[in-house]
Amino acid sequence: MEDDAPVIYGLEFQARALTAQAAETDAIRFLVGTQSLKFDNQIHIIDFDDENNIINKNVLLHQAGEIWHIGASPADKAVLTTCYNKTSDSRVVSCAAVWRMPSDWETGSHESPDDSAHNPQTLELLCHLDDSAHGNTACVLWEPMGDGKRVISLADNHALLWDLQESSTQATVSSTATLEGKGQLKFTSGKWSPHHNCSQLATANDTAIRGWDLRTMSQIYCIENAHGQLVRDLDFNPNRQYYLASCGDDCKVKFWDVRNVQEPVKTLEEHSHWVWSVRYNHSHDQLVLTASSDSRLILSNMVSISSEPFGHLVDDEELSEGEDNHQEDKVKEPLKDSVVSTYEEHEDSVYAAEWSSADPWLFASLSYDGRLVINRVPRALKYRILL
Repeated sequence: MEDDAPVIYGLEFQARALTAQAAETDAIRFLVGTQSLKFDNQIHIIDFDDENNIINKNVLLHQAGEIWHIGASPADKAVLTTCYNKTSDSRVVSCAAVWRMPSDWETGSHESPDDSAHNPQTLELLCHLDDSAHGNTACVLWEPMGDGKRVISLADNHALLWDLQESSTQATVSSTATLEGKGQLKFTSGKWSPHHNCSQLATANDTAIRGWDLRTMSQIYCIENAHGQLVRDLDFNPNRQYYLASCGDDCKVKFWDVRNVQEPVKTLEEHSHWVWSVRYNHSHDQLVLTASSDSRLILSNMVSISSEPFGHLVDDEELSEGEDNHQEDKVKEPLKDSVVSTYEEHEDSVYAAEWSSADPWLFASLSYDGRLVINRVPRALKYRILL
């Protein structure tokens, strides 16, 4: 099988929640949460065997309700958060909780791969992140590169900073921020910045993007009409501290420098329907993934606004004498941005795309019909970036 061929895995239920297992840096592992109204929902642990190009799966039961968002602890492989819907007094409420995978979820699964699907183990509830006074939880964000002790939940118009104690079995709200303005304001998504000592948060509500200082829980910037319609997702550039990507229902992906929010630095208009997810590659920030309800996943090479706009710069000492002039001409001009590849293995809305935390050249995407596709960055581009 050729190196760049996609690998496809089908879940029997609809799904929209996907995350890479952040604390796992050796195995290529993704977690997928299902959305079923009739049956017990599940979390599928997807292990990708890179050498043989095959997927191994384990299934855990999530009986609390249909999963809308999933997040993995950056410090403990077994701990994760979910946001899920449950029915209470004939009303649907969105809740959040911290869970632990059973310690022996891996054992026995390789003898008979179907065992885990027929007799799935159940997740262990560590604690609820519910504060009914604050409304419905849209998503839970782990502190990037943290010790797994701090999370933020976005519930209606509140951002709640939680401290997890006693091995995550207790959660207390340490501080809150509230979105104020006319009408019923609600957070739709957010991202915890890995920069500035993890003291900043970006949130999306309606067409606006806001930045928050977590030390004072106060707003530090606001991009009022960042998109023409609802903003769906945000991501921070891992290498450039002021750069932020956003996507939304206007079919656009925009890149912002939060020091000057009047205009986006760059806008992409490659999708033909709502864009649900935008993700920077963790190491090579010119690589950006976007997923959309047009059933497509697009990998873009945004090199002009990356941390290496001139490509890989070569030191003078590394050049032989004959290459001198030729190299000087080549280096002066920034490389051009381009769409690297459009992936069309999905037949339904692609709600999530994530880079692997173990292999920087590998990524997964999930469409609503339960199809998970694992793809790689094309080899030619990989070598152009590395060499």
